Amino acid sequence: MIDGILPADVVAIESYADADDLFPEEAALVARAVDKRRREFATARWCAHKALAELGCEAGPILAGPKHEPVWPEGVIGSLTHCDGYRAAAVARAGRLAAVGIDAEPHLRLPEGVLEVVARPEEIPVLAELRSRYPATHWDKVMFSAKESVYKAWFPLARRWLDFQDATVRFEPEARTFVAELEQVGPDVGGVPLTRMSGRFAVADGFVVTAVVVETSVVETSSGLVQR
Repeated sequence: MIDGILPADVVAIESYADADDLFPEEAALVARAVDKRRREFATARWCAHKALAELGCEAGPILAGPKHEPVWPEGVIGSLTHCDGYRAAAVARAGRLAAVGIDAEPHLRLPEGVLEVVARPEEIPVLAELRSRYPATHWDKVMFSAKESVYKAWFPLARRWLDFQDATVRFEPEARTFVAELEQVGPDVGGVPLTRMSGRFAVADGFVVTAVVVETSVVETSSGLVQR
């Protein structure tokens, strides 16, 4: 499911069942975690190990950084996600791509009161319009997932927080794509400040999955050079 919304040079592995095959260094990171958290962690790491193997990387533990982000091997970018019933990892060689972010969520409406936290005021009527045109899709959850993917691609580059309110997402529902305009200016990528990200989404089998890739190339527009 996730590989269908990622470029060909990104290796993605997903799992609908749990696996428990951690390196000792990884197991130590969740030694005191509750069973649910440990299973999520272990299966996402299992997906990552398989993806890294397909990429040609030597087997080894995937440790965690100061914000609990995965620490990838030198020269590799990647992202992990897990929710009830689904786990996935996506990795690629750094080069054409500067960052990747993925997220998966159950395809259910957001709990009461969460939409106002996730969506900027101008996004709420847009979501209402999308619901009226495409009522089978929970657009509030798609937006939540899209902003999670944006953050996962942002953090390894900027090394700072990006709030839900720091991105304005615009969907192209027929193409299953989205663009996120960032309220914070990010670091230079490909010679220009990172001010927007693009991604894709899919809804199937009871899940929403989203993916964002940040390319190192730039394109010319009427308003100047922007990150593609």
